[in-house]
Amino acid sequence: MRSQEWIAEGTALCRSALADLAGPSLLPDWTRKHLAAHLALNAEGIGNLVQWAKTGEEHRMYLSPEQRTVDIEAGALRPDSELITWFDQSARLLADQMAGLTDDQWARTVRTMQGMEVPATYTPWMRSREVMIHAVDLGAGVTFADLPTDFLEALCADIRTMRGDVPELDGPLPEVAAYLAGRSYDGVFTADGSPAEPLPPWL
Repeated sequence: MRSQEWIAEGTALCRSALADLAGPSLLPDWTRKHLAAHLALNAEGIGNLVQWAKTGEEHRMYLSPEQRTVDIEAGALRPDSELITWFDQSARLLADQMAGLTDDQWARTVRTMQGMEVPATYTPWMRSREVMIHAVDLGAGVTFADLPTDFLEALCADIRTMRGDVPELDGPLPEVAAYLAGRSYDGVFTADGSPAEPLPPWL
């Protein structure tokens, strides 16, 4: 799956950015340590869905959205070395879990935190979005222009489907992807040549 290649690339980008956990992130109210905790918890949460696909027994991503928030806040207070180890171990475990699924298990239906029922084959895309977009959010110099073109194309199509109300846009692909994701962008216009109005954050 191409998404699994994107996971590996995005994870490496995040790992490099996490070398400096003291720096600010680009997300309001979240430090790089918050993002590190979020990414580790996300790997574990998606791992729960992969386990669901493997066993056929329900494993929710998180106990609840509220508990997820509490766990991120607690995780952000961990020492830097613990956070890095947690990030590394959770990413490696998820990769191993995904590698162990059979074709039949990949076809099983699981449910996202938002309640969407999806085939397990959707979970690598879920994870690739997280590591790619948050590699930018970590604020360590990675931009949307550094992400693979085919990933950006898939991301734009996905966000358009999810948002459902995005006008036709003109601009460089990385900037359009940043715009659709509700991140900082430049040079994005609507079909009539007007500057595109900012969208709220997505993901």
